[in-house]
Amino acid sequence: MAISDVALTSGMRANLLQLQSTATLVSRTQQRLATGKAVNSALDSPTNFFAAQAANSRATDFGVRKDGMSEGIQAVKASDAGVSAISALVEAAKGLASAALGTSNTTDRAAFSTQYLTLITQINSLASDASYRGTNLLTGSTLTVKFNEDGTAALTVKGFTATSTGLSISDPTNQWTDDGSITTAQWWLASASTQLRAQSKALANNLNIITTRQDFTDSMISTLSTGADNLTLADMNQEGANMLMLQTRQNLGTTALSLSSQAAQSVLRLF
Repeated sequence: MAISDVALTSGMRANLLQLQSTATLVSRTQQRLATGKAVNSALDSPTNFFAAQAANSRATDFGVRKDGMSEGIQAVKASDAGVSAISALVEAAKGLASAALGTSNTTDRAAFSTQYLTLITQINSLASDASYRGTNLLTGSTLTVKFNEDGTAALTVKGFTATSTGLSISDPTNQWTDDGSITTAQWWLASASTQLRAQSKALANNLNIITTRQDFTDSMISTLSTGADNLTLADMNQEGANMLMLQTRQNLGTTALSLSSQAAQSVLRLF
């Protein structure tokens, strides 16, 4: 039987409509208390919902870039560690060359040249091992770190060749039997040290840029997330108070509906 087939008094119908309205408000308040949000869909507030959605999407995009920055930082750190280790080996090679130049004993010089050759092998090994997830800036790889969501802001870190060939450090000739070959080795070692210092400074500068952008990205993600929350989050204290008020209104509405029905019931007492 349809509702229209039932004849209600005006008082009962008004109270019923009021109860239905209160039930809708209770349902909305319960949803807000459960989700913590005053805007759960575009129906609640189209402007705030889509503005918050855009802010959250941008924060997510920045989060992806942040991961790329973290990877970039580790790649640069790996390369910097390699440069430091290679620099130490170059200094050790300088010491061998100086020691060889300080003696005229061919046997000693041959021993020093053999040790020198071992250091060169280790330099090549270090340059090869300074790789992070397939990126090795010490073998000429290039690293591109993107900073913003569309990739228009980025930093390209250019690698260099830190092997003995790239640093122009040649193998010892004639087992360093003559002073000229030792002096030539010293010259190339000094040049290699200069190159390594310059590259170390460049890596440190790039690391500082990436770290600064990473900190900025953290701040932007926090700002965007907070902005989105400000547009959608509910005041839990207010919603809790609203629920108490609505529950009271429901009780009063039920009581009022009961009182309204008493007038109709009194007619039956006449029979």
